[in-house]
Amino acid sequence: METLNIPTLRLEANTLKYWTVPEYHRMSELGILNSNERTELIAGQITLMAAKGTPHVTALYLLANALREQLGNAALIRTQDPIQLDNFSEPEPDLIVAVGTVLDYATQHPRPHQVYLVVEVADSTLKQDCEIKDKLYAAAGISDYWVLDLKNRQLHIFRNPTPTGYTSHLILTEPNQVSPLAFPRLSLILTSIFPPVS
Repeated sequence: METLNIPTLRLEANTLKYWTVPEYHRMSELGILNSNERTELIAGQITLMAAKGTPHVTALYLLANALREQLGNAALIRTQDPIQLDNFSEPEPDLIVAVGTVLDYATQHPRPHQVYLVVEVADSTLKQDCEIKDKLYAAAGISDYWVLDLKNRQLHIFRNPTPTGYTSHLILTEPNQVSPLAFPRLSLILTSIFPPVS
């Protein structure tokens, strides 16, 4: 496999082409995007997604199961599926809790007003999840955003969104418990959603 040595460049924003969600979908349909590469559309730019390691997969499975057990049919749990934040952003968060059932999204991906909670699981992506995606989700009005930091075994909780970012950022460690804003009676013990310490 050939490796490209591309220098890091900072281009002027007004010289860049920003892709819309329909254009992004069309590129995928036409095979312009490599079907073997996982991508997402962030603020008009197509980005590659990090590979999912074993701890990442385990944590996501534990979290999704814990939420499904406690929520039942009260909400929909989706994992690694797109949400459309606006016309220029369609990220694929690791997990969302959304209004309704799977059939409510047969013709379109969930929009911000339909999302109770967004969770990213961070193994190698902590900086991006806490310093880029947090602003993206806040600007879209996502009221409850979590980042599960696997390396440090911490949960970052972002709340109170504004157009420029969240005004509340709390970091929890084990053995604390956490509840989603929309479901205050639900309680997750942090130790139960992290992979076991080897």
